[in-house]
Formats: sequence, C-alpha cells, structure tokens
Amino acid sequence: MSLYTITGAQLAFGHVALLDHADFSLEPGERVGLIGRNGAGKSSLLKIVAELAKPDDGLVTRQQNLTTVYVPQEPEFDTDDTVFDAVAAGLTHARALLDEYDAVANQLADEPEGAQHDALMARMNTLQSSLDAADAWNWSTRVATTLQQIGLNGEARVGSLSGGMQKRVALARALVVQPEVLLLDEPTNHLDFDGIRWLEDLLVSQRAALLFITHDRAFLDRVATRIVELDRGRLLSYPGNFSAYQTRKAQQLEIERVENDKADKLLAQEEVWIRKGVEARRTRSVGRIARLVEMRNQRAERRNVQGNVKLDVGQGEKSGKIVAELTEVTKRYGSRAVIDRFTATVMRGDKIGFVGPNGAGKTTLLKIILGELQPDEGAVRVGTNLQVAYFDQMRAQLDLEKSLADTISPGSEWVEVNGQKKHVMSYLGDFLFAPERARSPVKSLSGGERNRLLLARLFARPANVLVLDEPTNDLDIPTLELLEELLTDYDGTVLLVSHDRAFLDNVATSVIASEGGGKWREYVGGFTDWQIQSQRSQQLAQEAQKEASKDAKDAAKDATAAKENSAGRNPQRAAKLSFKEQRELETLPEKIAALEAEQKTIGAQLEDGSIFAKDAQEGTRLSERYAAIDEELLVALERWDELEKRRK
Repeated sequence: MSLYTITGAQLAFGHVALLDHADFSLEPGERVGLIGRNGAGKSSLLKIVAELAKPDDGLVTRQQNLTTVYVPQEPEFDTDDTVFDAVAAGLTHARALLDEYDAVANQLADEPEGAQHDALMARMNTLQSSLDAADAWNWSTRVATTLQQIGLNGEARVGSLSGGMQKRVALARALVVQPEVLLLDEPTNHLDFDGIRWLEDLLVSQRAALLFITHDRAFLDRVATRIVELDRGRLLSYPGNFSAYQTRKAQQLEIERVENDKADKLLAQEEVWIRKGVEARRTRSVGRIARLVEMRNQRAERRNVQGNVKLDVGQGEKSGKIVAELTEVTKRYGSRAVIDRFTATVMRGDKIGFVGPNGAGKTTLLKIILGELQPDEGAVRVGTNLQVAYFDQMRAQLDLEKSLADTISPGSEWVEVNGQKKHVMSYLGDFLFAPERARSPVKSLSGGERNRLLLARLFARPANVLVLDEPTNDLDIPTLELLEELLTDYDGTVLLVSHDRAFLDNVATSVIASEGGGKWREYVGGFTDWQIQSQRSQQLAQEAQKEASKDAKDAAKDATAAKENSAGRNPQRAAKLSFKEQRELETLPEKIAALEAEQKTIGAQLEDGSIFAKDAQEGTRLSERYAAIDEELLVALERWDELEKRRK
C-alpha cells in the first residue's frame, strides 16, 4: 500500500501550470529522485508532500499517522544553540508530551478522589499511549545515538560550524524523528566529496522512504531506485537510477516527436480540406468538422519541450603559452600551511579541476595562480595577455536590485559575443529568460535562475581564462550537460572548482588535489582517474614503507652475521652470484631504461590531454599503465641494488 498518493493535482503560478493533472505515489522503502528544469515546480511539489503547501486542485491521500520530515535546501538554526539542542529540536513534539505527562502526574499526586482526579487519570493514560507510540521516553538517548551515527560533537555551537557540517546537523535533526518519509531539497549542497559519499552511504542504509531533489547525476545513480521527472506539468516515472532514466527518456522523446509530427501532418491536411470551396461544402461532414475542432484544441494545449539554453563564450585574444608557473609556493594562515611547497605549470588550453575538502584552500590556490594573492614563500610567474572571466559561487557579482537587462549590458540594449551584436532581450532568451522578465530585479530569481544569469553575464565578456567556482550549484541537468559541451570545445584555459563528480569527469583534463597538510598534487584525467591514481599511490606508499621496514630488518641481520663471521663463529663465506643471477644483473639496466622510456612516452601523451577527448578508454588505460610502471621500476631498482651489493 502506498504511503502517499496525489491524484490529478493542479498547481499554477500566474499563467504557468506547474502541476497539470499530475499523479504521484510513494511506496515504502522507495528512494525517489525528483528531477526537472529550474522553475518547473520541484520544490513546490516537495512542500505539498511535506504538508507545507496545498495544490489548487486534486486528491491527496496519506497513510494514517504517517511521519514525514522535510529538510530544506538552506536549513535555519539558532546559531547560539549547541548541536545537541539543535538536533533535539526535531523531537519538540515528543518532549512537549513528556513535559505534559510530568505536569499531569504532579497534579494527580495532589488531587483527591473525584471527577477531576478521574479526568487527570484519563489524560495521563492518553499521554502514556502517545509517548509509547512516539518512543519519547528515551529521547535524550536517541539524540546521542544519532549524533554518534552522523559523527557530530553535541557540545559544539551550530554557529561555529561550516556549511557542510550544518547540513549534517539538519539531517541529524530529521533522522532523530525516525520518519517513515524523508524529504530532501538539494541535500548535496555545501558538501564536499567525502560528505557526499557519507550521505550516499547513510541514505542507502535508511529504512525510510525517500523523496529528494538533486542535480548531481552521480548521486542519483548511487541512491535513487526510481526517477520522477516533472516535465511540462506532468510527473513521469522511470524505474531504476539516472543512467536507466536517460535511456528511457531518449526513447520516449523520440516517440513523442513522431506522434506530434503525425498529428501536425493530419491537422494540416484537414485545414486544407475545410478551406476547399464548393466541392468541400458538398461533402462536408459534421463529424469531420468536430474532429478538426478537437485537433485544433489539442494542438493549442500541447506544451512543447522547453528549449535548451544557448551557450556561447565570448572568445578573447589568445593568452601566452604559459598561463601561470608556480615554484615551491607556500601560503600560511597563522601556523597552518594551506599550501606547502607546491610546484605546477598551467598551460594555455588546460582544463584543470581543483578538488579537496571544504576549507582545504582551493580558492586560495586559484587566486595565487591568477596573481591576485601573493604567496608567503616561492615564486609565481603569471602569463601574458590574460583575460579572466570569474564565476563566483557566492554570486557576489550580482546586484540584487538591478534588472536582468542592466546586469547583462548596463547602459546599452546590445551585447557583443564573438563579434556579433545581439539585442539584450534576445541574448536573455538564449538563457531561457522571457522578454517580460528582462526588467525584473535579480532578487526575484530562484537560485538556479541566478546561476543562469551569472553564466549569461560571464559569457558576454571576451575571455581566454574561465575561472568557475562551483558553477554547477542549482543548475538543472540539461543546462549542466550543455555547459559541459561548451567547456570541452572551449579553446581557452578553464580553472574549475566543483563537487559534481560527473561534471569533473566530463570536463577536466587534469586534477589538482589536496592531500592534507597543505600538500597538493596534480593528476592526469578527471575525477575517476584521480581516484584510481590516488588509491594506487597510497598502495605503493604503503608497500614501499613495508619494504623499507623489511630492508632495515635484513640489514640488521646482515650486520649480525658479519659480526659473527669476523669473530670466527660463522666460517661460511658470503655466497657468490649464480650464473642466472649474473645474467639478470647484466640485463636489469637495459630493462630499467626501457621502462623509463615507456613512462616518458606515456607521460607526454597524458600531458597533452587530448587523448581523453579522442578516446577516454585509451586515456584511462594509459593512466593505469603509467602508475603500473612506477611499481615495476621500484621492484627492478631494488633487485638491481640487491644483486650489486652481493656481487661486490
């Protein structure tokens, strides 16, 4: 039996129907990913399910005593509260019942036998049943257990926490209620990669039914068991994760296109028929005319697929071949080194993703590369003729009181992109802003619409270096995919900070990753390539540490044996190399040289980055081979050293 059902729901803002006779149901244990265009009405639907809003029309049914908890995109807290108090706020109702139970118990103790005593007794029994049902007797233990599960310090002040940790507090406040339905609006916002992986594991292990909004395709793939798309007022359901949805959606759109083409062709034929002269009037059929009227109405009511954003970057003049060169750069804040002796070269055309936990120093490193911030130690050489366009995740560049048109082209009605003049209304239309909204203030836009406006402003200016700090926040999936295509084809340099794993995989040709303690390292490829190479590097480091420990033990044994030999207690002489070992020693230098040459060749292919655009599979294979050669070289060098020592 469904936990929650909506039948024939209608909801409109102005003339736009967000829900148009929409149907939806949620089953126990389901994890439903709700997707759709910015402004399609996803958050409105979530609030209807959370009983924070009502549809204009339609039937809503829910199981009796269903516990539903809604976690908004930007949760609000009293910043002076401790984490324990903030999480316990989720049990406000249960704690109120317990307080009332204590008050009634105290009154009952002082009340003599009589009608009032009986009324208090009845109320006490009712409260006891409610407390049992809500499992409210041990609310404090439940809060402590939830804090431990999510990894939060109950004594910390909420105001001192980062955005990512506050998101964890909001989730803990929801989970402590032990809801049957959990509603999440953009749960990955403010979370870094580790936080997103933690959230995925947490949600997959939850027993509650889940309805969530997100544009993170990797998150949808891992968590969702069903995708529901809000498309032109209808709710379309697709079983499986996001990858399965993409396949089915493409098939559905093709079928819809064919059916619409057939209907349009038939309508055109009927319109020709009705306009025929005397001959048509002789054979005119009342039923045929009625069908034509119905076809006209259906065509008028048809809501076509919303157009895609038209993205085009204003290309500036070419920058110098070297965009920035960093040598042994160090940057400290107090005693903490955010960047510790980092060396790198950024070349024209590089598309570099910067990854690391929140607060690792990604934005600081970006500013040093652009010459906006000076390091404490080391040298930075910034390239020539740089025209930088900056996308700020905090949208600080947007004046909320300005109109959309003035934001794009202040004091002019024209925008010039790549030498072509465009009217500002037409340019805003490319980014899906209707002409009537051009004079609206920026503050009237949603988060996703503000990001679209910031992209429009960014791309209207000629640039050869694009700096994108969290550009994917709040952008819908079709716009994300178009932005990926644009950046892939872009001739200039892209410096990208993002927590969207699919976006990094599709755009970045290399990754500069924080490895803790101010250490940064560059890896070839996208997010997945970085993960593979990073894991291999850690394995190699652990194996090298074990090998070093083993060598130390062997050296200690050799020293002991030599001491015993010199004292006459071990008359045996050191064994000479066998013929086979002698031949191995002679061939090892040639083998080492061949491995080094192969690694150099692969390194040159990977540095170019074009291999990933031409053949991503071959790029991954070369990355894996490059890492494997490191291991083979280490083994060969150790063997050569061992045999040399024995030969001498």
